[in-house]
Amino acid sequence: MPLRNRVTPLGEVIATPDRGLVYANRGCLHDAAGEVREHRHPTKRWIACQLEFRGRRRRPLMAPGKFTELFFLDEATALAAGHRPCGECRYRDYELLKRLWAELHPAQVGADAIDDQLDVERRDPRTKRRRFHEAPFGELPDGAFVMLEGEPHLVLGRDLLRWSPAGYTARTPRPAGARGGAATVVTPPSLLALLATDRDPLVPLVHGSATALLGQ
Repeated sequence: MPLRNRVTPLGEVIATPDRGLVYANRGCLHDAAGEVREHRHPTKRWIACQLEFRGRRRRPLMAPGKFTELFFLDEATALAAGHRPCGECRYRDYELLKRLWAELHPAQVGADAIDDQLDVERRDPRTKRRRFHEAPFGELPDGAFVMLEGEPHLVLGRDLLRWSPAGYTARTPRPAGARGGAATVVTPPSLLALLATDRDPLVPLVHGSATALLGQ
């Protein structure tokens, strides 16, 4: 039976046998029996990491009292959920985020300030429910996530690709021009700005199923 440790673009933790390309954590979400408890929000520090770093291994997963090992399909999914690059295993990516942050939020300095801002952007402080925002379809960078017919979709080129735990499964043309209107954007605004930069992240930005789908 698969562990409940995969995360959707909406930040929901699910159980699936499908593997992810990005490792992450947001503190200890599981109890002594290894069951994830939805109401737990132990930390605002939601990070996304490399699957492998300096030979480190965690066994068993979800050890009592330790952080919950989480996995994402790709970095685009992790950013949509509100996870930022780790400052250790993805130091280069984190340094780029800090430089961008100095332009976006000049008064906010350090990891705590970044995490506080992202926490406000990804969920309502009172209800802890997921927050979305609006932006014109034409202004969204590749790697952003939007909601379409109640499902999260990846923005890639001229298309919107429907997300699934195993990969991207269907394509829809991205609305274009003035008639495209506003999109319901899942990716938090500050991380949306990160996607718009010229970067080569240390983890896969999009799962291989995305390029395979577009090549059909």
